[in-house]
Amino acid sequence: MARSKSRRNRIGIGEIVWLAVLIILAILIIYPMFWIVMSSFKDYNGIFKDVWGLPKEWLFENYKTAWDRGISNYFINSLIVSAGTIAGVVVLTTFAAFGICQLKNKLASVCFLAIMGGLLLSPQVCLLPLYMLLKNMGIKDTYAALIIPYIAFRIPVSVMLIRSFFIGIPKDLEESALIDGASLFQIYRKIYLPLSKPIVSTVVIMTAYYAWNEFVFATMFIDSSQRQTIPVGLMVFSDGLMTNWGVVMAGMVIACLPIIVLFIVMQKSFIRGITAGSVKG
Repeated sequence: MARSKSRRNRIGIGEIVWLAVLIILAILIIYPMFWIVMSSFKDYNGIFKDVWGLPKEWLFENYKTAWDRGISNYFINSLIVSAGTIAGVVVLTTFAAFGICQLKNKLASVCFLAIMGGLLLSPQVCLLPLYMLLKNMGIKDTYAALIIPYIAFRIPVSVMLIRSFFIGIPKDLEESALIDGASLFQIYRKIYLPLSKPIVSTVVIMTAYYAWNEFVFATMFIDSSQRQTIPVGLMVFSDGLMTNWGVVMAGMVIACLPIIVLFIVMQKSFIRGITAGSVKG
């Protein structure tokens, strides 16, 4: 027994190699973020004359300057677009996944495959048709010009994840609710939605990351600076502050904060949702 326990407690060469690889990857990911944060508290000389050192004087006013010079406008625009995209994706994909799960014939497979066909479309290929469509609809250079395409391109993968989760919900709960006289909408609202919080959290994080960082559509479909989102705004922001990189770095940190905070708050549900969605259905 003692020998078997000691063997289980030993760390093999393979585990050491994987641990070393994970540590190296963590350093490669964390250090650039650490450097950006530290540089956001420096002035021009501090960044270029002491690249690897900590700030000798912590310039917290860089964040105020970045916020006042335009980051606040880009930040609010991205919040509006991301919130609208998340709401649209969650409502449409949960309804679609629930409807597909309710169909008991081949139509369910046809509908699911039709939605999954959206994965074959590249956003870059659709740029020109989307541009002309939004222009003819009269919604180009509005928030809707970004929200509608974002929702459309996030529907396929979101439906796939949510449907996979819905399939794993015991049918006994639905049958009991039907016997008690519940409607399909009540079953959707009171059974499926509460139980699907992990996968919905996963969809929310993935959608927020996409909408917050998307650049191509935001460049093509928005003309006015008043409606530019964070990715495009940072490019304009950095061009206008070529000599003040500390303020530019502060703007980058502000742009990253919402997604980081969202992931920290929802990380447990995100991991549970990814695990559940990958093994069911």
